[in-house]
Amino acid sequence: MKRIGLLGGSFNPAHAGHRHISIEAMRRLRLDEVWWLVSPQNPLKSSSDMAPLPARLASARRTARHPRIRASAIEARLGTRFAIDTVAALQHRHPDCRFIWLAGADILPELHRWHRWRDLLRRLPIAVLARPRYMGDALRSPAMAWARRWRRRQGTAADWPGWTLPAIVVLDIRATPVSATAIRARDPDWPRRMDHRH
Repeated sequence: MKRIGLLGGSFNPAHAGHRHISIEAMRRLRLDEVWWLVSPQNPLKSSSDMAPLPARLASARRTARHPRIRASAIEARLGTRFAIDTVAALQHRHPDCRFIWLAGADILPELHRWHRWRDLLRRLPIAVLARPRYMGDALRSPAMAWARRWRRRQGTAADWPGWTLPAIVVLDIRATPVSATAIRARDPDWPRRMDHRH
């Protein structure tokens, strides 16, 4: 069984923080690979400042720089918009893989707004990679209030394929202080440069 971490996101653009949590997740969860799922359009985000998918995918591939991090626009190919549908499709296509959803702590406060989020937690474990600045809000979030009873200890993280679901683990990691919002503010032309390179 291959152990795969799924990191979904807009990657608008991808940055060192994505790579950092992916490498930490590989180490802590003993993952064979991390798949970056570059979303065609996050249903909870405005499309007004969203770069085109090819530019975001190019930025993800350039940032990954790791033989076991694979960036793809599989949701565009599958025609899925929601994490629950993407995960169901991947589990169906890859019965030889075990999947765990990777999330930055900044995702937890909005997780209860995701389409069928409880079903997502019943379908695969979630590992929250703690960016300390966000942890207060994350741990007080409606989703965590529901999921708290299924929280696993950090020390057991590598055993995740054997967990009964739902299951959530919070991994305490030092985050890199970079954000896509700050990159866009500093360099609004980044998508055009991606087009030049690819």
